Amino acid sequence: MQGKNTGTSPRGMMGIYPMRSNAPSNSLRDILHRLLDASDVKIDGNRPWDIRVYNDKFYQQIFSKGSLGLGESYMDGWWDCEQLDQLFFKIIRAEMEGRLKYTPSMSLQLLFPVLKAKVLNCQRKSRAFKVGEHHYDIGNDLYQGMLDKRMVYTCAYWKDARNLDEAQEAKLDLVCQKLKLRSGMHILDIGCGWGSFSKYAAEHYQVKVTGITVSRKQVELVQENCSGLPIDIKLQDYRDLTGKFDHIVSLGMFEHVGYKNYRTYMEIVHRCLKDDGLFFLQTIGRQKSAASFDFWLDKYIFPNAIIPSIKQIDTAIEGLFVKEDWENIGTHYDKTLMAWFQNFNNNWLKLRSNYDERFYRMWKYYLLSCAGLFRAGKQEVWQIVLSKHGV
Repeated sequence: MQGKNTGTSPRGMMGIYPMRSNAPSNSLRDILHRLLDASDVKIDGNRPWDIRVYNDKFYQQIFSKGSLGLGESYMDGWWDCEQLDQLFFKIIRAEMEGRLKYTPSMSLQLLFPVLKAKVLNCQRKSRAFKVGEHHYDIGNDLYQGMLDKRMVYTCAYWKDARNLDEAQEAKLDLVCQKLKLRSGMHILDIGCGWGSFSKYAAEHYQVKVTGITVSRKQVELVQENCSGLPIDIKLQDYRDLTGKFDHIVSLGMFEHVGYKNYRTYMEIVHRCLKDDGLFFLQTIGRQKSAASFDFWLDKYIFPNAIIPSIKQIDTAIEGLFVKEDWENIGTHYDKTLMAWFQNFNNNWLKLRSNYDERFYRMWKYYLLSCAGLFRAGKQEVWQIVLSKHGV
């Protein structure tokens, strides 16, 4: 990952199949221009969502590397766009994925990650800490500058909120209410992040919390911020969990589990949950099952991540849990991501001594492209409440 002071399906976020071509860049430009027509996006147009190209190598990158080439060429400054979020909204909303089925199959370079995801267990225990090191350990200063005051790194709940702090507190309280927390309970927080839920639940509902994470930086900050509270944070993979808990919660961690491990994950949760307890799962969800992730996001942001489908979750919980509630709050993620970018952008002058300009473009691309994705309604955020025997 581009870090401090350093430089899905076979289709990516833009829905473009990479294809081999020896055509001159002008021809590739014309092809891309025609493909973008349906999305109301123009090359070198003057509207905020239009693409402005500064290096003609951009076209070859798109048609040889797909979404990976699109993101990398943006990081390199080969093209720009005033409103990346709106660009991606328009492209994804126009369903370019369906329009491009006639293009040649993708190159072996990009076929390999798909085959690897199908053949190997990329989220096996020996690789469990990779995403922590690559993403969550970048630097606590980055996340303190980007997130709300409680450092919640999952979708907020904006129903009655006026700002990000209020929206994240509303989300945390909604989780506590759905779990029906009572004083004295012992809660397990799988993927506890910087302790936002753990601290909120301990302070407002007088519960004891055990949290686990694969990020050393998160453990350090939680131990600093939660001193004196009944909170025990461990650097631990979920497969090493033991004990019994009144309720279990997992916010934004399931995306790192991997489809080959969903059943194992659910069996461990079932084993650790008391018979009358509830399991609250919040995860990004996709409409169709897949074995791999967007190539650019996988390489630069979330290595080995994968978004589950309803079918995959249903298969994983079959015979283990009863579905008590399933709510989609995905429409709230667009606004959350835009708020994160605004904070990140506003604090960049303070952050830039630790991160270079290429990192800035990478992080901007990540946040705003994902905002456009959720604005287009192509991914959802599920809050799922499960019990062992029904309530």
